[in-house]
Amino acid sequence: MRLLLVEDDPELGRRLGERLRRAGYAVDLASSWDEAVDWPDMDRLSAVVLDLGLPDGDGLDLLRAWLRQGVTCPVLILTARGTWQDKVEGLNAGADDFVVKPVRFEELQARLNALHRRQAGTRNAQLVAGDLSLDPLTRTVRLAEQPIELSRREYSLLHLFMRRPGHVLAQGDILEDLYDLDTEREINTVEVLVGRLRRKIGRDRITTLRGLGYRLNR
Repeated sequence: MRLLLVEDDPELGRRLGERLRRAGYAVDLASSWDEAVDWPDMDRLSAVVLDLGLPDGDGLDLLRAWLRQGVTCPVLILTARGTWQDKVEGLNAGADDFVVKPVRFEELQARLNALHRRQAGTRNAQLVAGDLSLDPLTRTVRLAEQPIELSRREYSLLHLFMRRPGHVLAQGDILEDLYDLDTEREINTVEVLVGRLRRKIGRDRITTLRGLGYRLNR
């Protein structure tokens, strides 16, 4: 899952971004209204975590601007404003969830997972492709009912594949989903990662389509 974190506090943005990355998210960081309003590739985001107290504008106005632009990815407001009036205003402005700082990371992660399930249109979090299953909530993967161990990147790649079984994923799309914009990325990184994942789930499960990308077989 790729997230945009809009947070003007550099230290908080850094610490929260690191926690989210360790949890398997690709995280981009914007520190101002002006930087976030025209953020590229909003359609590729799984969610936005939005602070309201930005140095050059109000977060609610930013949210409204996104909605006028047709942005549809879920938005979770994470703010120190905690009155019921703030919550009502935020939800009425178009936010999908509203969380008051400070919050335990486990709760924030659970809320992001809930937004992702809602966006996918299902309450059943487990993804299944043949005898391969992945549970995003527990981050467990099973092959023929036996647990298998994956690295963080391997898990993120498999999660991406299993959200779109049978679909061809271009190498560029995989890079965009798994890595932050600031991370140095090379196409052969995907090839290496796919090779490692194949060794763990079976080589025949992922088909290479030359010039197009990769497909997880159903």
